[in-house]
Amino acid sequence: MSFRTNIIVGWILAAIFVGLGLALVVGHHFRSERPEKMGYPIEGVVEASAEGGAAAAPDVPIATLLASADVAKGMETFKKCGSCHNADQGGANGIGPNLWGVVGAGIAAKPGFAYSDVLKGMTSGKWTFEELDKWLKNPRSYASGTKMSFAGLTNGQDRANVIAYLNGQGSNLPLPAAPAAEAGAPAGDAAAAPAEGDAAAPAEGNATAAE
Repeated sequence: MSFRTNIIVGWILAAIFVGLGLALVVGHHFRSERPEKMGYPIEGVVEASAEGGAAAAPDVPIATLLASADVAKGMETFKKCGSCHNADQGGANGIGPNLWGVVGAGIAAKPGFAYSDVLKGMTSGKWTFEELDKWLKNPRSYASGTKMSFAGLTNGQDRANVIAYLNGQGSNLPLPAAPAAEAGAPAGDAAAAPAEGDAAAPAEGNATAAE
């Protein structure tokens, strides 16, 4: 082998060694580790726990929330339902039933209103403070098959405000006593009140209660 050939081979081998060296250095500095948790967080989504899901915070009893209910705020929230029904004494039924005296009244008991079949099957019940709270929170969960299209009023204090306002419209029942252990529990964030067609308080076709 000639001297010239030896030089060429030497340069080739040197280039190979330099390339391997650079690859090792780059690999060392830019090596990625497997993350502790795969994926990335999405704002507003609660991560499930190892037991199969994150536990939701327990609801504050409606009796506790009613103790600090604001009737004026309840009236303002209820105004969002005014295009569909009212809570006036002697008021006519609309898309939703008239809600005068609804607190403590029988379920589906307003004369002349065409209630959902599911509520017609609940006529033995009454719209107590507790039942109204459940209805306002999620009408479809409370009475599957209801004509109510509103998803529900998730904020407990808003529900209490609306119920307190309705109680003053012809019912005037004494408020239930707040559980001692729960007294003074904080209210949640404000939310819009329910009714079919984006009304604040529910009822069949945007009524607060008694669909």
